[in-house]
Amino acid sequence: MTTPIPAPPFTGPAPARRLERAADALTAHGFTIQILDDAASARTRVKDLIPEGATVFTGASETLRLSGIEADINTSGRYQAIRPRVLAMDRATEADDIRRLVTSPDVAVGSVAALTETDSLVIASASGSQLPGYAGGAGRAIWIVGAQKVVTDLSAAPSDSETTLTRGRAPPARAGPRRTAAPARRGGRPRRDGGS
Repeated sequence: MTTPIPAPPFTGPAPARRLERAADALTAHGFTIQILDDAASARTRVKDLIPEGATVFTGASETLRLSGIEADINTSGRYQAIRPRVLAMDRATEADDIRRLVTSPDVAVGSVAALTETDSLVIASASGSQLPGYAGGAGRAIWIVGAQKVVTDLSAAPSDSETTLTRGRAPPARAGPRRTAAPARRGGRPRRDGGS
């Protein structure tokens, strides 16, 4: 007799129908959603979404690093990349400048710990540096969300995020109008000019 060993959670992609439900739920709240086939498609789309010369802050993210998006933004010279600039600054003497840079870039790019098919985004952050941009400080936010991160509801979100949340570092963000990601875009206040 053999006992099947279940795959570790959050390693395989969510079923297509779950992705569609999550996309529909976020779209109903004013998000612009694009479900893309792979990391290469996401890299191309992110490049298309960010104007050359824009100030861009990348949140610490394995999704961005492994997909190559982090390097595309922070080392290409195409953008005014904030992360490398901040890492070179002296935290003791330039703390206010660092805070200003990370809280209001033209574009914040990152990922989430989980996205539910009922329209909730779970954001966890060790330092909190990306939270102001995600919450509305950035002119635009783009979230790259791997299909393995799309779960049925908040109770199915990764336990490391739940641990971080109980420590009070980052509350779950409820999806709201305005923002973008592949496959989902983040929440914020609706723009009155009809832009996204």
